[in-house]
Amino acid sequence: MKIVGLFPSDSSGKSENQLLNDRYALGIESFLEDKDHEFVVINSDEEVDQHLEDMDVIISSPFLPAYMDENRIRKASQLKLAITAGVGSDHIDLNTASQNDLTVVEVTGCNTISVAEHTVMDVLILLRNFMEGHRQSYDGEWNLSKVGNHAHDLQHKKIGIFGYGQIGELVAERLQPFDVKVQHYRRSSQENTPYSKYVDFDELVSTSDVIVILSPLTSETDNLFNYDVLSRMKEGSYLVNTARGKIVNKDDLIELVNNNHIQGYAGDVWYPQPAPQDHPWRTMPRNAMTIHYSGMTLEAQKRIENGVKGFLTNFFNEEPYDEKDVIVSGGTITNSSYKSK
Repeated sequence: MKIVGLFPSDSSGKSENQLLNDRYALGIESFLEDKDHEFVVINSDEEVDQHLEDMDVIISSPFLPAYMDENRIRKASQLKLAITAGVGSDHIDLNTASQNDLTVVEVTGCNTISVAEHTVMDVLILLRNFMEGHRQSYDGEWNLSKVGNHAHDLQHKKIGIFGYGQIGELVAERLQPFDVKVQHYRRSSQENTPYSKYVDFDELVSTSDVIVILSPLTSETDNLFNYDVLSRMKEGSYLVNTARGKIVNKDDLIELVNNNHIQGYAGDVWYPQPAPQDHPWRTMPRNAMTIHYSGMTLEAQKRIENGVKGFLTNFFNEEPYDEKDVIVSGGTITNSSYKSK
């Protein structure tokens, strides 16, 4: 069998701790040492097209995805398994996957703690105007008024979480010591939780001082935070997105940040990924963007490695996958997060 893995290039050769790069590639080469399978490592989405006709398994991560659209899936007649080395399989056309009996799995829960911690960090960075303070230290400035003019306490703020799954609940829990009010919206449940109060979507948007996006990218959430929704956010509020870049309209966000309606934006997700050098979010005022690495802590990478090797073992042995990890199987989208309502 031919297994293709898309991994970031370690051109420097100095990322000795990284498991998700082309040098180590999750240890798959050594894992396959005594097995009669071909393992090919590629570094970019463009290279996928060279292997469509004869690959049986493709492995990629949300951090550097292989965009398996309808055209590619139909060309990949031998492809039986698509593994997401992480969480979030929106880079795969799931409807076409189900129609072509392509199984899609992801390592559920591998980076929930990692993303939750990063999200709380983003909230603090935005409210404390950390980026301006850091810029001044780097550039040799000392303008206290300029940085303090947009610095706020987190205490007593209302934090709205859009998408209240495992990560959302972890974020709400970790925010409790800051003496904040947490509210959330999720389409599958209207229940309050020990850490957060359920509100409808309109109330979440209009009353939150900070909105945190933690929802999967689906047909319902794609471009959901467009001008209409963003303009209904509180004047001077903040937006954090550690879910998927396409949930927020790129140009509408810029307009509302530029006119100061939205005070600041932070997150680590873009569209497409890798983001082009001229992506306007890179230079947007009052942004605290990073590249997509919230779920790439070394601890999360180890969990991803173990998960991917487990999937391959199940595949070779024709054994079932853990139900929680399956997105598409047997011609059906099985994961409720990706089903259309």
